[in-house]
Amino acid sequence: MTPGIGLMKRRLEKEKDAIALGISAIAKKYDVKPEILQVLETKYDDDSGDWYVALGWEEKRAIVQMDSVHATIIDIKEI
Repeated sequence: MTPGIGLMKRRLEKEKDAIALGISAIAKKYDVKPEILQVLETKYDDDSGDWYVALGWEEKRAIVQMDSVHATIIDIKEI
Protein backbone atom coordinates (compact mmCIF):
# COMPACT_ATOMS: atom_id res chain seq x y z
CA MET A 1 0.00 0.00 0.00
CA THR A 2 1.38 3.42 -0.91
CA PRO A 3 0.75 6.54 1.15
CA GLY A 4 -1.65 9.16 -0.14
CA ILE A 5 -0.57 12.63 -1.23
CA GLY A 6 -1.37 14.00 2.22
CA LEU A 7 1.02 11.60 3.94
CA MET A 8 3.99 12.03 1.61
CA LYS A 9 6.79 14.50 2.31
CA ARG A 10 6.52 17.41 -0.13
CA ARG A 11 9.58 19.08 -1.57
CA LEU A 12 7.63 22.23 -2.39
CA GLU A 13 6.09 22.80 1.03
CA LYS A 14 5.88 26.59 0.93
CA GLU A 15 4.65 29.12 -1.56
CA LYS A 16 8.07 30.75 -1.81
CA ASP A 17 9.62 27.41 -2.88
CA ALA A 18 7.08 27.08 -5.69
CA ILE A 19 7.66 30.68 -6.80
CA ALA A 20 11.43 30.14 -6.93
CA LEU A 21 11.05 27.02 -9.08
CA GLY A 22 8.53 28.75 -11.36
CA ILE A 23 10.79 31.77 -11.87
CA SER A 24 13.73 29.48 -12.64
CA ALA A 25 11.71 27.52 -15.22
CA ILE A 26 10.46 30.64 -17.03
CA ALA A 27 13.90 32.28 -16.98
CA LYS A 28 15.42 29.21 -18.63
CA LYS A 29 12.65 28.54 -21.16
CA TYR A 30 12.17 32.13 -22.37
CA ASP A 31 15.72 33.37 -21.74
CA VAL A 32 14.67 36.28 -19.53
CA LYS A 33 16.31 37.69 -16.44
CA PRO A 34 14.64 36.53 -13.23
CA GLU A 35 14.66 40.11 -11.89
CA ILE A 36 12.07 41.28 -14.45
CA LEU A 37 9.58 38.48 -13.72
CA GLN A 38 6.55 39.47 -11.66
CA VAL A 39 4.49 37.00 -9.64
CA LEU A 40 0.86 37.57 -10.60
CA GLU A 41 -0.81 34.79 -8.63
CA THR A 42 -0.10 31.51 -6.83
CA LYS A 43 -2.45 28.66 -6.06
CA TYR A 44 -2.11 25.26 -4.40
CA ASP A 45 -4.50 22.50 -5.48
CA ASP A 46 -5.24 20.31 -2.44
CA ASP A 47 -6.71 17.48 -4.50
CA SER A 48 -3.78 16.93 -6.86
CA GLY A 49 -1.01 18.41 -4.71
CA ASP A 50 0.12 20.75 -7.50
CA TRP A 51 1.28 24.36 -7.32
CA TYR A 52 0.27 26.87 -10.00
CA VAL A 53 2.32 30.05 -10.33
CA ALA A 54 1.32 32.79 -12.78
CA LEU A 55 4.23 34.98 -13.87
CA GLY A 56 4.40 38.04 -16.09
CA TRP A 57 7.14 39.94 -17.93
CA GLU A 58 6.97 42.62 -20.61
CA GLU A 59 3.81 41.79 -22.60
CA LYS A 60 3.83 38.04 -21.86
CA ARG A 61 2.18 35.90 -19.19
CA ALA A 62 2.70 32.23 -18.32
CA ILE A 63 1.35 29.70 -15.84
CA VAL A 64 3.72 27.10 -14.42
CA GLN A 65 2.21 23.90 -13.01
CA MET A 66 4.46 22.01 -10.55
CA ASP A 67 4.24 18.74 -8.66
CA SER A 68 4.75 19.56 -4.97
CA VAL A 69 5.97 16.07 -4.00
CA HIS A 70 8.65 15.66 -6.66
CA ALA A 71 9.37 19.38 -7.15
CA THR A 72 9.14 19.03 -10.92
CA ILE A 73 7.60 21.16 -13.64
CA ILE A 74 4.51 19.50 -15.11
CA ASP A 75 3.49 22.12 -17.65
CA ILE A 76 4.17 25.69 -18.75
CA LYS A 77 1.36 27.48 -20.57
CA GLU A 78 1.87 30.87 -22.15
CA ILE A 79 -1.29 32.95 -22.08
